[in-house]
Amino acid sequence: MTDRVPYRDAIALQPTALKASLKSISETLDTIDLVPLKSGTIVLAGIGASLYAAIVAAVQMRNQGIRAFALAATDLYDPSIEAGDAYIAFSASGRSIEPATAMEVRPDKPTYGVAMADMTPLSKVVRHMIPTNSGIDSGPNTTSYLGSLLAAALLADKAGRPSGTDWTALSPAAQSVLEMVKPQVEKAAKMLGGCKAIDCVGAGCAYGTAGYISLLIREAARISAQDWDTLNFLHGPMEPNDKNTGVILFGDGREVQLAKDLASFGIPAVLITGRSDVTDTDNLVVINVPAFSPGIGDAILQAIPAQLIVATLSEGAGLPVCNFRYRQTDTKLVVG
Repeated sequence: MTDRVPYRDAIALQPTALKASLKSISETLDTIDLVPLKSGTIVLAGIGASLYAAIVAAVQMRNQGIRAFALAATDLYDPSIEAGDAYIAFSASGRSIEPATAMEVRPDKPTYGVAMADMTPLSKVVRHMIPTNSGIDSGPNTTSYLGSLLAAALLADKAGRPSGTDWTALSPAAQSVLEMVKPQVEKAAKMLGGCKAIDCVGAGCAYGTAGYISLLIREAARISAQDWDTLNFLHGPMEPNDKNTGVILFGDGREVQLAKDLASFGIPAVLITGRSDVTDTDNLVVINVPAFSPGIGDAILQAIPAQLIVATLSEGAGLPVCNFRYRQTDTKLVVG
């Protein structure tokens, strides 16, 4: 299995991991049959962080002309449910029971698996395996999550309308983000450090990012957190927020005004955006991440400063390494 390192160390490895993943995924996609993904309905399944990767992937695929949607893998346990014409399972470790089960009960359907490595339990129950070979990872997942998103981006380009994105530029862009966001990340983490709960908000691909980051906050920093679609957040969910509950927002649209409004209400807000015309105010920290590629490309890069915020929060809580307190025994399959 892939080696594990402290959370912050894995974040620093992401530019290297993305470069390795690009090579591995591209080579694999040149050798497997993608015709079943070019028509009909595609269902993307996952659990935990991989469910949020599936959400990001489904949005991107729809944007590129593929009929696709994401489901929690447990929604597919009943083999009589004909949800799609082909299925893609996301599991960073390749060991999660739920996506493997969802694929195993559909032996007659075109099924694909995305994981950090080949020869995992998931590979035994899908027709085609797409290993990202993202390498060393942490708990919770960092390099493997971004590797999954890159796999989805390349799949969308192959099976749908090409995005025209130069994915070879992604690794250098990730390195640049790591270097440029440090001051604002520390400012944001300091502001959120005393919060008892943190909401994460975004739309489209960024809604998947919001889900992923809220999970990281819960796992790594042990702070209650929740993900929300941007416009849904306006319809009541924001009512409990006050000076003790922070909000991290991802996006360039309605999120900008919402961040300003939250700050004006005295609510700590962090805006991660491609816009450069928004600046810090009282209760608002803005982290600019230069636009790379609409949707999944920007989602990959915007996840990085949020990961760094979580790293600082977890270290502040005395948890530089994430060890689950309440680990369950029936969530992972045994390799071998």
